[in-house]
Amino acid sequence: MAVEPVVYGASERPPRGDYARANADYTCAQDWAAYTAQDHDTYRRLYERQSAQLPGLASEAFIAALPSLGVKDHIPRFEEINERLYRATRWEIVAVPGLIPEVPFFTLLANRKFPVTDWIRTPQEFDYIVEPDIFHDLFGHVPLLFNPVFADYVQRYGQGGLKAHALGACEMLARLYWYTIEFGLIREPGGLRAYGAGILSSSGELPYSVQSPEPQRLPLQLERTMRTRYKIDSYQQTYFVIDSFEQLFQLTEPDFTPVYERLRGLPEFAAHGPLAQAA
Repeated sequence: MAVEPVVYGASERPPRGDYARANADYTCAQDWAAYTAQDHDTYRRLYERQSAQLPGLASEAFIAALPSLGVKDHIPRFEEINERLYRATRWEIVAVPGLIPEVPFFTLLANRKFPVTDWIRTPQEFDYIVEPDIFHDLFGHVPLLFNPVFADYVQRYGQGGLKAHALGACEMLARLYWYTIEFGLIREPGGLRAYGAGILSSSGELPYSVQSPEPQRLPLQLERTMRTRYKIDSYQQTYFVIDSFEQLFQLTEPDFTPVYERLRGLPEFAAHGPLAQAA
């Protein structure tokens, strides 16, 4: 059964990835034998560049978990990562051809399965890629799934996503994902650090998010975050900062239904901060 490609945001380029390979839930087999020597070399060079940047910029929890990915010099096999990941937190990674719709995405997370795009960028896209590829998903997202508290937060987010879809509140919840799992900052004893995958997999945004005086950095508050727009084609102009992963987990304990009701129709915050009427 073929499934349709997915696009989020504005793009003139059709989605990459072979969706004809996908099952009804958008998962597919990782065709590891199809990776070329160039693919493996691209992964190796990306890993080397990003891992060298981590000290003083990335969360200590992320740095501690990164070796759990295993091999650095070629694209890992998902089943080898899963042997370690399942033992650690009962999570698994599953291959997908690219971006997938909200309900299949939430369903996978709710069942402790993290979707990982199985193709890798070209050498020409080494510094910037529009869609998440295997390097972004593996290097950026998977290490913290070895952290029990963060792993539980991601599952709870998936469960909440299914409810938000039923309530027509996915955009508000998507902003929470964006500003935590993708572009979150955490305050540690050593100072401000990044834990979001979009930051950790970007050579430019990692130092920018932690050190630049340009963006605003706000304490994470649920309703403020859900009212804040975000950038998909440039560095973020606003970041939200947490004190611990336990804070994230506690944040998702309450029923969000009354939160969504309070926020409907309220003005939104622009990505750079000022209050602006919702478009």
